[in-house]
Amino acid sequence: MSSFTGGSSAPQPRPAGNGGHWLAGRLAVVTGASRGIGAATAEALAAAGAHVVLAARDRVALANVAGRIRDAGGDATPVPADVSNDGDVGRLFAAAAEAGPVCALVCAAAVLEAVPFAETTPEIWEETLRVNLTGSFLCCRAAFTAMRRGGEGRIVTIGSLSGVYATEKFPGLAAYNVSKYGVIGLTEAIAVEGRPHGISAICVSPGAVDTEMLRRANPDLRPGLTPGDVAKLILALLDSPLAPASGANIPLFSNASASGTTQHPSSNVRD
Repeated sequence: MSSFTGGSSAPQPRPAGNGGHWLAGRLAVVTGASRGIGAATAEALAAAGAHVVLAARDRVALANVAGRIRDAGGDATPVPADVSNDGDVGRLFAAAAEAGPVCALVCAAAVLEAVPFAETTPEIWEETLRVNLTGSFLCCRAAFTAMRRGGEGRIVTIGSLSGVYATEKFPGLAAYNVSKYGVIGLTEAIAVEGRPHGISAICVSPGAVDTEMLRRANPDLRPGLTPGDVAKLILALLDSPLAPASGANIPLFSNASASGTTQHPSSNVRD
């Protein structure tokens, strides 16, 4: 069982008023924040004036991202955590509550191990669902509880085109695909139960994003998105009234193979 230590000297959120951003002066939790989409999102939210609580398993990489945010004048509290561990998630949100009420959550933590279906072991299957789906559930549940007390909240989950019905699927991604289908369904469920409490939830499902893991998993793909591109969309969503679109999934079709043929593989992030 993993454990972590939360930040002990978190800066306090600034008053709202940073360019009209809804996030300004509010507290946001971002998981998978040590690299890829999670890191880019944490930096974007901090630049918009949010006090960002960053979570990931890689302590060193997490501290580096927090350092970049602080060097740029933002507020960041790194909290090493394994989102698939209920105890870790509880301590993560307890650390966040010390800094202020949780108003936003971005679930960007995920794992991917490409392996043929017949060679997918129960261990690979369970780890993938535990991090990608159960981890999102645990974090969303903790955030939902905190947001319900505060009377408002905005949640963005990260799905994948691999989890979108009727898009092209690729071999070796059975566990990942199922986990991302689940994240989309989870988001819909949160939207239904969050509506009476002022809590909105939306899912973003990118295609290929230019990350180290994608390059290792499929070097023939030509990503059409960078982590920064996805982070800008997430920021725009959180800064907009989400209620009318709550429960929606936004697919991002943006990939091409080395031959130029449009493809729709999964995004690849590991915290």
